[in-house]
Amino acid sequence: MTDGPRIRVAGLLVNGGRVLLVHQQKDGRRYWLLPGGGVEEGEQLEDALLREITEECGMPPTAIRGPIALAETIPPVDTPEGRHILHMIFAIELAQTSIDSFISSDDAVLGHAFVDQHELDGLDLRPPIHDYLRDYRTGNAFVSLGRMWVP
Repeated sequence: MTDGPRIRVAGLLVNGGRVLLVHQQKDGRRYWLLPGGGVEEGEQLEDALLREITEECGMPPTAIRGPIALAETIPPVDTPEGRHILHMIFAIELAQTSIDSFISSDDAVLGHAFVDQHELDGLDLRPPIHDYLRDYRTGNAFVSLGRMWVP
C-alpha cells in the first residue's frame, strides 16, 4: 500500500432514474465508477470536481451540491496492491445529458453510460456503492458509506 490516503471527488448525476457512470480501464482492469478523480495538492474539493468532470465529460457541471456521501476503500493489511482512497461524492448537474455529448480527454475512459438505478447490480462498480446509488434521491442527508474494498 502507498503512503497516505488519496482523496477522490466524484459527481453523482441522476437523470430520469438513471445514473451517469464512466467505464474505465486501468492496469488491464475494466470497471465502472462515478465521474471524477483525484484532488491535487492545495486544490479545493469543488475545484477538483469541476476540473475532473470537465476532463471526463467534456463539459463543466452547471451545479455542484454537497458533499452528499463519503466512502472509503482500504485494502487489507496483507494486500500488496491497492490504495486507501477517500471518495467524496457530490450531486452534480450538467447542461446536456445526452451520452453522445460526452467527449473525454482522459485516456483511461472507455465511455459513458446512463444506467437505471435498479440495474446496477451486474456492474463491477468501484467503490461498490450499488445500494446507495439505487436508493439515492435528491435531498437525501449526507451519509458515510463506511469501509469498502474490491480487489
